[in-house]
This record gives sequence, C-alpha cells and structure tokens, in this order.
Amino acid sequence: MTELTDLPQYLLIRLLSGADDWRTVAAGEVGVRSLHLSDGPHGLRVPDVKGGSLPATCFPTAVTLGASWDRELAEEVGGALAVEAGALGVDVVLGPGMNIKRHPLGGRNFEYLSEDPVVSGELAAAMVRGIQGRGVAACVKHFAVNNQETMRLCVDAVVDERTLHEIYLAAFETVMRTARPAAVMASYNEINGTAATTNRSLITEVLRGRWGFDGLVMSDWGAVWDRVAALEAGLDLEMPSSAGAFDRSVAAALDSGRLGLDAVLTSVSRLVGLQNRISPPRIDRIPADEHDALARRAATAGTVLAANDGILPLAAGSKVAVIGAFAARPRYQGSGSSQVNPTRVTGLLEALGAKDVEVGYARGYDPDEQRTDAVLVAEAAELAAASDVAVVVTGPPEELESEGYDRTGMDLPAQHDALVRAVLAANPRTVIVVCSGSPVALPWADRAAAVVLAGLGGQAGGGALADVLVGDAEPGGRLAETWPHDLSEVASDPWFPGTGAMVQYREGPAIGYRHTATNGVEPAFCFGHGLSYTRFDWRDAVLTEPWIVAGDGLSVDVEVANVGDRAGSDVVQVYLSDRTGVVSRPRRWLAGFAKVRLEAGQSRRVQVAVGARELGFWDVEKHDWVVPSGHFDVELGRSAHDIVATLDLVVSEGADHAPERAWTPLIAEDDEAFAARLGHEIPRPAATTPFTARSTLGQVRHTPLGGLLHAAAMRRLAAGVRDPRFRRMMEHTVDELPLRNLPSMTKGLVPLESVSLIVDVLNGAPDEILRRSFGGALGLGRGVVDAGRGLWGELSSRIGRLGR
Repeated sequence: MTELTDLPQYLLIRLLSGADDWRTVAAGEVGVRSLHLSDGPHGLRVPDVKGGSLPATCFPTAVTLGASWDRELAEEVGGALAVEAGALGVDVVLGPGMNIKRHPLGGRNFEYLSEDPVVSGELAAAMVRGIQGRGVAACVKHFAVNNQETMRLCVDAVVDERTLHEIYLAAFETVMRTARPAAVMASYNEINGTAATTNRSLITEVLRGRWGFDGLVMSDWGAVWDRVAALEAGLDLEMPSSAGAFDRSVAAALDSGRLGLDAVLTSVSRLVGLQNRISPPRIDRIPADEHDALARRAATAGTVLAANDGILPLAAGSKVAVIGAFAARPRYQGSGSSQVNPTRVTGLLEALGAKDVEVGYARGYDPDEQRTDAVLVAEAAELAAASDVAVVVTGPPEELESEGYDRTGMDLPAQHDALVRAVLAANPRTVIVVCSGSPVALPWADRAAAVVLAGLGGQAGGGALADVLVGDAEPGGRLAETWPHDLSEVASDPWFPGTGAMVQYREGPAIGYRHTATNGVEPAFCFGHGLSYTRFDWRDAVLTEPWIVAGDGLSVDVEVANVGDRAGSDVVQVYLSDRTGVVSRPRRWLAGFAKVRLEAGQSRRVQVAVGARELGFWDVEKHDWVVPSGHFDVELGRSAHDIVATLDLVVSEGADHAPERAWTPLIAEDDEAFAARLGHEIPRPAATTPFTARSTLGQVRHTPLGGLLHAAAMRRLAAGVRDPRFRRMMEHTVDELPLRNLPSMTKGLVPLESVSLIVDVLNGAPDEILRRSFGGALGLGRGVVDAGRGLWGELSSRIGRLGR
C-alpha cells in the first residue's frame, strides 16, 4: 500500500476538507475510506433523499439529560446513539454539546448540559464513553467559549485567563482526560481576538499539549476562512466541503515554506487515526421500541419537581383537566441543526389517557399564534373549575429556542400567562408543567399547587410526564442551571449578548449559582434543586481525608437513607468553600456529586470523590492550577442554597499568596476592574466602517452593492426554506455572515482571492478598478452590478447549508 508521504501534494491537501456536506474524502491507495458524520447531540439527523432526515430516536435534549445528574444514564444514551449510528451508516456523532450556559437567553442552551463545568464535564464524558464504547467516534463541541448565538459567526468573546480556564475550559479538560474523545469541533467565534479555528494557543498548546488530546480537530460547518492559519494552529479537518476553495492557498503556503509539509502530513495522519478508532455496529434497523423506552426513562430521570404541596402524584380516579396545546402537540426539542425526525412522538394527553385518572382536555392557546384567545382561555378555566385537578402545560414556542439566534426575553407568550392566571383563579389545585430548553419567568409559580420543570424531554417526553404525574415513575431531576425570577438576577446580563461583534465576560466566574450564593440572591429555583416523592435522610458525613497535601484529592462519605414509603433517587452534591484567604473566589462551587437510588427503607454509604483540581484556582502568572494552603469548608448540599452538612478540610504545602489580579472583584463592573482582570487594556468593538473581511452582510446591506447582495440572498432563502423555524435561523445567519466566510459558505463560488476585492468595492473602489479586479480574479468581463447579481445570486443558493 502506498505511504502517506508518497501521495501527491494536491491529494494530501484535499483529504483535509470534506468530500461533501457530511462525508470526508477517501484515498483508496493508502486505505483511507470516506467517513460519514452526523449531527447527534440527542439523536441523529441523517439527511434523506427528500431533503428531510431519516427517522431516529429523539432522546431528551441536553437540558433534560443534564438535570438527571446521572452518569450511567448518560452513558446508556450515548451507547444507544452509537447503535443508531451503526444502523444509519454513521461513523462520527457530532456531540455531545457541552458549552457553559452563561445566560438564560442563549438560543442553543437546550443543547448544553449545565451552567456548571463539573456537571457538564462528567455527563459529557459519560456520553463519550457510551458512544465510543460501541465503536463510533464522538466529536465534542463547540470548542470554545461559544455561549451565545448572536453574531455567532464572528463574535469576539473577551474573557480573562482565569475565568477562561476555571469556567469555560474546565469541562472540556475533564472530558479529554477521562473519556479520550476521538474528535473535537472548533467553534465559529473568536476568543480574545483570535478565531477558534485559527487559535493555536487553545488547539495546540492547551488541548493537545496540556491535556494530551491525540484525536482530530474539525471545524464547525463553514467556520474556516483561513485554512493555512487553521492548519498552523492545529485544526485538521475543514467541514463541510468548500469545493477546494482553500486548496490553492494551502499549496502556495507549502511552496513558499510558510507551511511545512509535516503539518499537512500530521493532520492527515490524525484523520487516518480517527478512521482506525471506528468500528460501528452495522445493524439492519434501529431498535425503535427499545430506544423509545430508554428515551422515556431518561426523560423521567431529568424531570424536575420544583414545587409540590402534596398534590402530586395524582390520586387514582382523579378528574384531571389537561390544559394547553402542548399537551396534545408536545414541545420536545429545539430548532436548528440538532432537530431530529423522531421514530414516534408521545404526547401527555395521549399518555395520561391510558392512566387511572379521568381526563378532560382544553386547548387553552394556539401554539402558532401569539395573541390571547379569550374563548380558549374561558373554556380552559371552565374545565379547570369542574375538575379535581388542573394540569397546565406551558412553555416558549419552538421557534424561540433555536440555533442561530438568542431569545430576547424570559417571559412566556402573553397568551400562556393569561391562561395560567385564569386557571389558577378557577382552581387553585393546579399543576404547572413547563416545557422549556432554558429558564422562563414564572411570576405566578408561588400560587400553583405544583410546578414541574420538564425541560425538552424528547419524543417520549409526554409519556414520561404522565408517568411522573400519576407516580408510576419518580421525578428524578435536579436543576443543572439556576432559574432566576428575572434577568436582574443574572450577573452576565448587562454584557449579553455584547456590542457589535464583541461580548465582554465582565461577570467573570459569577455564573448562575456562583453569583446567587455569593451575593445573597434567592432565585426562583436554585441550581441542584429538585423534590422527590419520597424522603431522604443524610447521616454521619465524614471526610476520609480531613487533612491533605496540596495536589491530593479527597472523598466525602455519607449515609443516605430512604425514610419514605416508596423507591426514589437522590443526588448528593459536594460543594467547596475557600476559607484560606489566599484568593478571591465564589462563596461556593460544586466539586463532585453522586446519584443514588434506594428502595423504601433502604440506606447506603455513598462516597463522592473530589479531584485535586477542584480545590485549585488558575494562577495567571504560573499559567497553571494552584491549590492554596489553609482551611476549606466541604459542604454537602441538596442544592447550591440548601446545605445539609459542613466539614472542615485542611490543606498543607500549598500556595500562601496569589497574583494581585486574582483579587479583583468577581464581577468587574467598571473598566478599571475589567482591565485589571484581563491584565491589559480592554479591547474595543471594531468600527462598522470602513468595511473589512470581518464585516457581515447585514452591516454592508446599506451600500448599493451590499443591498443587492443581501437582497439576493434573502430572496433565494425565501424560495428554498419552507419551515418557518429554519427560515428565521437562516435569516439571522445571512445577516450575520462575515464576508471572510464567503469562500467556504459558497463552496468556492466566491474565490478566496476575491474577498479583499469585494471589501474594496464596498468601501468605494472606482468602477474601472472594480471591473479590472473582478475580471482578473473571477474571470468576469462585466460591470459591478452584473458581477454582483451573478455572483451573489449563486451565493444565495448555498446559504441554506450554513451552520451545523
């Protein structure tokens, strides 16, 4: 067989870009086969010949799976994804998604596990083990600091070094060190002025060097705009195919000596290494029944009972008013590239009708309309008044939670609020079920008899809800994110989603419960909170190592007893609080957890391990983790605001001082404090004009040529996208598409060499120079308007492929 070093240069280069939207290039002469990739954070999305996708199990989205706090379950779901990958011919699953939920309005929050890096890292690692344990490759995403959808293709996340490592990289580090994923996906955004795809510091120095990652790094779909710089940074594979748009630039860099052939060969060898790790279980069909049952079990495990006056579980024979269109037409996933074509869908109304209760139904609202329908509300209130119990199913419509754009507020649609208030007035014995991928405002929650936070439970979520409501299954979830009353309780809100194409992370580590616990904020529902249908006592908590040397881990041992009358599960959460005085830190942070299941009357000693890194802080002078000497409180909590026991830990031989920058306030509200934390002057958002390659189509649309180009893209989009959910995503994508990404997004229709010329034109280059330049670079012998129409009319036909 031919060696890699014997392959012609053009083929080596070609191997490092996709063959099409979902496959890599094959080279039979060296035994390289084409690999099939698929979206798959909570279910596979494999395109079919009709423009849709093949049926696959839609498991609970990450918001619900994260609330399970269940490593074993996450691994089981990962294994099921791998089995379906085998049935559908997929080699690489693009997931799990594991970015930190910085702000409740993040449009893609439903695809991510938690606001906390310990929960995110542990559950993502379990999913990776499940996927790869069946011979399929996992690709964790999106690396890194990808915490919003607004301007996602070019936004610069300005974050200090300590916060970067302690909050936004920590979960990725856990996965790399404990699960060894086969691949990592680099995100669209920039981090401190450098794009993720060209960020050598993150890809080569941190990911590969510090963490020892030996797999393949690929781009998010269309994220590459400088493939030479990407290869220099350590990014191996550009996806999807750009039809060779960058091949000439890579070849020229090799010829000039800017790029060494070793860099290309190394990346090709990583692609071969990925192939060698894959042996999918090729089976004839998806085990649909088995996986639907798993999806139902996973949804119950992640369902959070946030409040309950004893009305739940529903008594047998109860007359139940089921209210809300989502009960019949369930909200079970978000919109965007992770949208799954489910093998089946079970709604609450259908599933509850099969239980031992008498069910009546009122629609309550039109899920496709925003206006309040007084007739529907009145009908619902009348039914509620005539029933023993009312169950109202509410939540934001699917188009509000999507890839491509962020939400604009926490409020539910006005018609939902009006409905809930009317039903509560008609019958105080009302259970509110919230189906949402992220926190929403619940101003009437304290008036409800019970509040159930179901997340987005996947195709079997309706059945899971029915099981929980009648008590056939327990609500096993604990919140993996803080639910604030409103945005005033969110530390990052003043700086979200940023200005122009820049967002400043001035809140530092004050994310979610780290902020609320430190600053005495009582949220609507706190991180880690969740009630059960049984009762648990925690007894005799001890530290197995009450005195340790810096660099050692520890473990907490506690007896958990189910003192109720039915089986159930509990989550032992271990938090740390630093009393050393060496460094400023949040009041407490999660360091470890364990989920335990017990029968009625059963008890068990539970041990929670805490790694040495959890005690440490990131030292910005040593650029490494450092553990301070002194006393720590080790706190056992049912949530971040409900501490059951506190134990004293002493650490010796650690640091007795910290860099001055480590003592800046957690929230850098003024410029001086943020500059001190950054260690340099605060960068300023780039001016809108003059235009640059980083300018977006939305920014240039007010110019004659820019308006023509933007309009052409939008017209083509309107004809090509019928689903209103995808249409809105695509409209935002067109508006926020940087000029520099045109070569990759248009599959070479806009040559790399022409981007600078387009910028010149937009900045007012004379027509004669324009004609001459376009003629040389594009092979076009016509004027600017004709060139623009032809070029951008074709471009718009490619826009729909943007983003995965």
